[in-house]
Amino acid sequence: MTLLPAIELEAPKGVKVNATIIWLHGLGADGNDFAPIVPQLNLPGDFGIRFIFPHAPEIPVTINNGYVMPAWYDIKLMDIDRHVDQQQLMQSARWVHDFIDREIARGIASERIIVAGFSQGGAVAFEAGLTYPKTLGGIMALSTYFATAASIQINPVQNSIPVLICHGTYDSVVPEALGLKSLATLQNLGFFPEYCSYPMEHSVCPQQIVEIGEWIRHTLAQK
Repeated sequence: MTLLPAIELEAPKGVKVNATIIWLHGLGADGNDFAPIVPQLNLPGDFGIRFIFPHAPEIPVTINNGYVMPAWYDIKLMDIDRHVDQQQLMQSARWVHDFIDREIARGIASERIIVAGFSQGGAVAFEAGLTYPKTLGGIMALSTYFATAASIQINPVQNSIPVLICHGTYDSVVPEALGLKSLATLQNLGFFPEYCSYPMEHSVCPQQIVEIGEWIRHTLAQK
């Protein structure tokens, strides 16, 4: 198995790792984007969480005049429905599955693995988390959209997976309407996602970081 390059943050020294969060960045960023947030989550030191922040490959992106940049998939048209390269998105989801497989091989129970993503990374997190063949701990979808909602083959083992959706009410890059659409789609499919909105643009904010930390604590405590 060849994994994408990634930043890994281990649990505090002396604490056994028993959970993993795989966190995907957005378009044009890399794994360094969200690593600084970890200390701000205020997670208990004895939780034993390993954070993995993969780097997307660099590919041409149509909406940016073909400019080569880190991206999980190509975006061909920046309309409300987001015309994306679904094959590339599904390949990125398989790369996430590879990380999950590796964590299970390292001794982490699948139920204690959370997949998170911001913007493009969130679209991949939906696809990767809902299609993985073993029960996962949760999905965090931040300022994103459900790009494969019409084509996804959801694995039944994920039917009760916890999902947190966060979105900025002033987001001009991925309008909140897309976050609300993801919420409605999942509800119609029988899921019970949590939805949080914040007065922010296409970003994260301090209140959100605190509440993400609380969600992680609550979610892993149930596993």
